[in-house]
Amino acid sequence: MTTNTPFKLAVLISGEGSNLQAIMDAIDAGTLDASIEIVISNKASANGLNRASQAGIPAVVVAPVKGQSREEYDQCLLATLATSAPDLVVLAGFMRILSAGFVHSFAERIINIHPSLLPAYKGMDTHQRVLDAGETYHGATVHFVTEELDDGEIIIQSRIKISADDDANSLQQRVHIEEHVIYPRAIQWLSDKR
Repeated sequence: MTTNTPFKLAVLISGEGSNLQAIMDAIDAGTLDASIEIVISNKASANGLNRASQAGIPAVVVAPVKGQSREEYDQCLLATLATSAPDLVVLAGFMRILSAGFVHSFAERIINIHPSLLPAYKGMDTHQRVLDAGETYHGATVHFVTEELDDGEIIIQSRIKISADDDANSLQQRVHIEEHVIYPRAIQWLSDKR
């Protein structure tokens, strides 16, 4: 590891937090030289909040308010992030589209993981769409976040061969395994300024 000060992360989630767990595990194993300063969810029911709390990481809910614009919500998010001054904002199943203002506030310091081999299959339901299209391969992509959905520069991808007996659920589970490997790796590369 090359730095004396750990690379500070803020992780944004909406659900289970399995990628958050993979990042925490990599930090604990010493394969990722980083520290998670805060975990933020837009949903109070997100299990990832429990994962963070059990690990002693500050876990905060920034829930949208009815009638609030995307920009207004993102201002609340920015105010919450300001308390931890992260080097990198990590979207780990954060199911909200961020405003241009938010993206510009963290230009080239926000990353996302997407369950497809971008630029193919942007958006939702990637596993079923890949199967419906008769693709041979599927996978996951870590990329920088831009104003365009699932469109930023690719950092790393992992590819798996689709089996004849795969359905959307089995494919999702297999892709998740790949995500848990490549997301901590991508963060370490950024920490190393590679």
